[in-house]
Order: sequence, then C-alpha cells, then structure tokens
Amino acid sequence: MQENLPYNDYSSWTRRHFPFRVQKISIDAGFSCPNRDGRISLGGCTFCDNQTFNPAYCDARKSVTQQLEEGKAFFARKYQEMKYLAYFQAFSNTYAPLARLKELYEEALKVEDVIGLVIGTRPDCISDELLAYLKDLAAKYFVVVEYGIESTYNSTLRLINRGHSFEQSIEAVNKTHEAGILCGGHVILGLPGETEEMMIDSAKMISELPLDFLKIHQLQIIRGTKLAQQWNKEQELPEDQRTVRAMELDEYISLLSRYIEHLRPDIILERFVSQSPAELLLAPRWGLKNHEFTHKLLKYMQNNNASQGDYIPN
Repeated sequence: MQENLPYNDYSSWTRRHFPFRVQKISIDAGFSCPNRDGRISLGGCTFCDNQTFNPAYCDARKSVTQQLEEGKAFFARKYQEMKYLAYFQAFSNTYAPLARLKELYEEALKVEDVIGLVIGTRPDCISDELLAYLKDLAAKYFVVVEYGIESTYNSTLRLINRGHSFEQSIEAVNKTHEAGILCGGHVILGLPGETEEMMIDSAKMISELPLDFLKIHQLQIIRGTKLAQQWNKEQELPEDQRTVRAMELDEYISLLSRYIEHLRPDIILERFVSQSPAELLLAPRWGLKNHEFTHKLLKYMQNNNASQGDYIPN
C-alpha cells in the first residue's frame, strides 16, 4: 500500500509497476453476450445497460484502431508523455471464435504507444485455448483479464439473471492465475436479497481467490433495465418491504469500509464506485465525482482506524 493510504491503491501500483504514465482507453469491439443473444438468455442481467459504461469515442461502428486513436487524442490534451492499455470493455470480450479474438487484440497492440490489453468478460466465456494464447501474449505485453463476478451467492446470481454460478467464477479465476495472466474481478454491493453480513462474508470468499485486482461498485438503478422496473413498482412500499433499494452515501461508505477490512491486503483495489450518466441514473444520485467519493471513503477509514485486511488472519 502507498504510505498513508489504508488500502492497496491501483494508481499507486501503476506508478510502481510502470516507468511512465498509463491510461486505459475503452473499446467497444462489437461483442455480444451469451446472456443476451439466446445462448443463455435473451434478457441480460437485470441491472445492465452497457451505454452507461462507454465514453464518446467508444463506438462499435468504428474500428479498434480508430477508437484507440481518438482515445489517445482525448487523453493527450492532459498529458504529453503517456502509454496506453486497450480496454476491451463493452459486453463479453472473449465471446467470439479465437481467430476473431486474435485479430481484434492484435490490431489494438499494433497501435503506437499501446503497451497492453485489459479484457473484460464473463467467467463462462473463457477457454483453455484462449488462455494459452493470452499466456503467450502476456510474455510480450501487459495483459489483464477482468471477470464480472458480481456476487459470490448463486441465489443472487439467479435473481439478477446473471447466467453463471460463483463456481464458474472460481474456476475461471484459478485457471487464469495458473496461466500466469493477471486477473481482475468486479463485484457489486447492494444487490437484491443480500444483507450487510452476507456482503462482508462475500469479501472473505473473494479473498480466497487468486485475484490481482478488484473493482467494487455500488448497485445503481439504471433507466430501462429490468431492475429499474422492479424498483419503480416498489417505491410505494415501506422500505423494509422493498427487494430493490439504493444505498445512501453514508451507508455505502460504512459498508465499503467494512468490506475492505475483510479483503486480503495484497489485492489491488481499482475502483470503489461507479457513476452512470445522470440522464440514465435513477438512484442513488449522490452528486459526487469519483475522486470526491474516494476522498470521503479515505477520511472515513482514517477516522475509524480501518485498513484493508484488518480482519484477515496473519
């Protein structure tokens, strides 16, 4: 951890790992998802709307190269000396034949100043053949595979129509680690049916996985999703009878601090919060930028003498 920070910070890790500034550039390469195209389901996850994730330059109608060049131009206005990671972000970015995946990944790596790949996907969209290929790539480039784990509880995964089990997440993370590829995970706090103690227990289960990076997000209610429909129907019910609720800011910070205390201290924490576009977000509407939220979390943890791994046995 960086001195004076109570958690293992991603920005600090990148400064130690790279001799130059590094920026991810998001790419929409036109992938689909087995939870949307009918292989698993046609409905997708109840919380998901991918347009909440993508910056303006990230557009599947453009080539991978064009998206990267536009992303580079956007960030170059801030910093002159920078290298880039091609972040295959939208939908499931390993959900295609291996030949197609190679074509897209290698196109990205040919773009000047792109030094590696970050590949977001589902734990049920990975194969031994793909891992073998990525292992070879990782010998030459920086490569991370990020899995949408979301929850450690199969009952929750079924409730949100996730379409995979936690056991599949365990298998995918373990195989990726065994292949020597850096591995990240996403989890969402506040999913329907999960109590605070369930979420704290989830941190312990996440800590047992050989994850290098973790992104933690609050549950967001996004217009047009199935979760939003359910949330709208329940607004007139007493709060203790609602199955879908958005946490208040102070409530989430308190929970997140406890969650981090139960995480293995060497896991690198990349994000604590997600902020969808205001026109799409129903709740929670905290009105904070990411850095403002992180400052509040840091102050809370410092004031409560809380640190990542406090409750992990030595």
